[in-house]
Amino acid sequence: MPKKKITKEVYLKWYEDMLFWRKFEDKASALYIQQKIRGFLHLYNGQEAVLAGSLYAMQENDRMITAYRNHVQPIGMGVDPRKIMAELMGKKTGTSNGKGGSMHMFSKEHNFFGGHGIVGGQIPLGAGIAFADNFKGNDSVTLCYMGDGAVRQGSFHETMNLAMLWNLPVVFIIENNGYAMGTSVERSANHTEMWKLGQGYEMPSRPVDGMDPTKVYAEVQKAVDKARKGEGPTLLEVRTYRYKGHSMSDAQPYRTKDEIAEYQKSDPIGIVEKIIREKEYATNEELEEIDQRVKDLVNECVKFAEESDFPDPEDLYQDIYTQRDYPFIRNH
Repeated sequence: MPKKKITKEVYLKWYEDMLFWRKFEDKASALYIQQKIRGFLHLYNGQEAVLAGSLYAMQENDRMITAYRNHVQPIGMGVDPRKIMAELMGKKTGTSNGKGGSMHMFSKEHNFFGGHGIVGGQIPLGAGIAFADNFKGNDSVTLCYMGDGAVRQGSFHETMNLAMLWNLPVVFIIENNGYAMGTSVERSANHTEMWKLGQGYEMPSRPVDGMDPTKVYAEVQKAVDKARKGEGPTLLEVRTYRYKGHSMSDAQPYRTKDEIAEYQKSDPIGIVEKIIREKEYATNEELEEIDQRVKDLVNECVKFAEESDFPDPEDLYQDIYTQRDYPFIRNH
């Protein structure tokens, strides 16, 4: 596919999307503090350019799979954000009827295959989805995301080997935000350039600036086009940064406020807004209208979730496997 132009409309969409994702996560954080969201909550603040740039490189039939920092990805893939908020609050109108919660978003309809709580668990699954498309003769490409901590799992290396062996249409994207929970990249391995791990499997690999959606788009587009042409997988190390802790329980003793502030100078939303202003793609009034639209939609999501019912106790027995439904499964 020829490289798409990054037009005024693209910049405005990126700005509104990324601002909405940021405000959505901010609201989720506030609801967690109010104990309206329980369990774990991993926020995406600061990493929005990775998703924005990737989405622009995807076709409608492409797939996405990621780890547990996964609230805004399904929204980007087309899932109703009201349902995401309802799932976070454990309501039956959520994407998994309130049973999955923060770490287990899923929508087959929108080609979003999770949301996985097991570190690195999604990596072989991403290759498996690509294997299925390859077997069926589809021209779909799977984008498989992981954090820098997941790269230390053995499943990562096993998957790199098989993806190259079988020439699978998959793009592996390491969202390197600098920390695996509270452990810095420097403390977890004798190398810091994770993209080089692909070279051991002769997989095309390269680093990417993850704070600028234009740069993310350019590199993901190359990788997606290559996979779609039957030329196999690519490994991208997208260097980004999360402004919040690993999860809501993370007090972040491993880094300073000055470090966070330094990265915020390269905020992806700010980068896009600066270009919009420099190129006069929108007036102050038009940007304010976008801001208000975003706030209104976030409030609508919260209202929808709060007014929805919790699952009924008998719903525990729905969406599970039984021997009656699947006689080849033994009950133990």
